[in-house]
Amino acid sequence: MDALDRAILRQLQVDGRLTNVELAERVRLSPSPCLRRVRALERAGVIRGYHADIDPATVDRGFEVTVHVELMLKDRATVEAFEAGIAAFDEVVECRRMFGLPDYVVHVAVADQAAYEAFYMNKLAELPGLARVNSQFTMKLVKQGGTIPI
Repeated sequence: MDALDRAILRQLQVDGRLTNVELAERVRLSPSPCLRRVRALERAGVIRGYHADIDPATVDRGFEVTVHVELMLKDRATVEAFEAGIAAFDEVVECRRMFGLPDYVVHVAVADQAAYEAFYMNKLAELPGLARVNSQFTMKLVKQGGTIPI
C-alpha cells in the first residue's frame, strides 16, 4: 500500500459516496488508475464495504446500551454457543470478545428501556454460560464512528 492508496482510503472514509471522478480529482490521479486502485483495495479486503450512517432514533433504536458479559465457563462449547446466540439477535449491533474481563462487550440498540428489559429477560439471560451481566445505558454520545488514522 502506497501513499496514493492511503489518500484514497482517507477520502472514502470521509465520504464513501464520492464518484470515481471526484475521488480521482481529490487524490490527483486520473479516473481509470483510481478505479483500478479502489477495486484492488476492495479485492484485498482493505475496503470492507460501503454503508449508510443511520440515526438510530429514526428507526426506533435510539436507546443504546453497552453490556459487559462474563461467562461462567470458557470451554469451546460454551463460547461457541454464546457467540452463535448473541450474533443471532437483531438488537445486538456489535459484540467483541475481549482479553481479560469482561469476556464480551456487547452494544445493544433498542427503542426504549422497556424494550431493553424484554431483550434482557427473554433473550440475553437465556444464553448459556452467563456468570455476570452488567448493563450501562448511554447518557450522551460524545464521539461516534470516527475514522481509522491512515
